[in-house]
Amino acid sequence: MKLGFVSAILPDQSLEEVLRFAASAGYACVEVMCWPVGRAERRYAGVTHIDVHDFDERAADRVRQLVAETGVEISGLGYYPNPLSPDREEAETCIAHIRQVIRAAAVLGVRQMNSFVGRDWKRTVDENWPRFLEVWRPLVACAEEHGVRIGIENCPMSFSRDEWPGGKNLAVSPAIWRRMFADIPSPNFGLNYDPSHLVWQQIDYLEPLHEFADRLFHVHAKDVRIDRRRLNDVGILATPLEYHTPKLPGLGEVNWGRFCSLLSDVGYGGPVCVEVEDRAYEGSLERRHASLRQSARYLRNFLA
Repeated sequence: MKLGFVSAILPDQSLEEVLRFAASAGYACVEVMCWPVGRAERRYAGVTHIDVHDFDERAADRVRQLVAETGVEISGLGYYPNPLSPDREEAETCIAHIRQVIRAAAVLGVRQMNSFVGRDWKRTVDENWPRFLEVWRPLVACAEEHGVRIGIENCPMSFSRDEWPGGKNLAVSPAIWRRMFADIPSPNFGLNYDPSHLVWQQIDYLEPLHEFADRLFHVHAKDVRIDRRRLNDVGILATPLEYHTPKLPGLGEVNWGRFCSLLSDVGYGGPVCVEVEDRAYEGSLERRHASLRQSARYLRNFLA
């Protein structure tokens, strides 16, 4: 396995600065964010370390040169919108950009992009399903054509009022993954697995690794702390941020030793990328750098 981090936490640095920092901190890879250039509406979104618009061989050569100079690989290209938004104009913009990210990954030779499948948060899973198939069958076919794998992150995206009650991403549980891969069985369609999103849903984050071993394309290393007293007060029907807090690896409820051990057992040998969403470390670039160094020191206990 290769230790990496998600570049979204360093929005104020260039790709060169991100890769050079990664090298200095002992990281082997970085998942590079590829949002459309412009303003984002939520935290950690809108970060553009590679602009995939009109991305060509010349642009790819510049990125490859940075990779060669720093010795830090790109684990995948990341873009996490809502391509199933009930706002059709928004959805079509997202779908078009996902296609651009897929093509850029192919040109760059990365062969991995990560995203959300999206959701109309006011509708049930069953009500979303026909549109999911309508949107994602062609997107997966596009990925197959370009020799790129798509890793879907399992974040429910149901943390704020505008995402309530259903969240803005369908792919949140083993039952839905099973159905998703049955209906779109392509070997280019898999998971960007984040154990923290299962913890607060009260789902065993280890058990799915067995069944979905061949769908593990990419892994996010983020932890979560559950405030049990607060949960006992507000209950599981409250918005999740009322009782759970994203943390750095080792500062929450995930047993990283067991998790990494089982990843090895099921044959996973890909990237494990730290995703910093811990507000305690976001006050400055220095603190964000420190969070990545701390996470690397911790996770090296479990990754060769």
